[in-house]
Amino acid sequence: MKPTLITVFLLVCSNVFMTFAWYGHLKHMQERTWYIAALVSWGIALFEYLLQVPANRIGFTVLSVSQLKILQEVITLLVFVPFAVFYMGQPLKLDYLWAGCCLVGAVYFIFRT
Repeated sequence: MKPTLITVFLLVCSNVFMTFAWYGHLKHMQERTWYIAALVSWGIALFEYLLQVPANRIGFTVLSVSQLKILQEVITLLVFVPFAVFYMGQPLKLDYLWAGCCLVGAVYFIFRT
């Protein structure tokens, strides 16, 4: 499998863990103190790092660090929007479209040769 595809796959999986680590406690741990939520989030974030670090190491063999960062931001938005809408019950906003358009521009500029 190509390094770029492996990188994308690992970053998508990593972002799922990251999103739950950062925001999942808002739905399920409101009655807990913030430091308990932080400890649980750190536990979830460990799995994120176990995927993210290899993803960036593999990706860096074929992509620049700037390309990896923009790729990460695009994946973050692609994971976050469904999470916010379907899991957290937030309304779908037109702002997500505008943010996506900005990221498309970022992808264009960082990947053009």
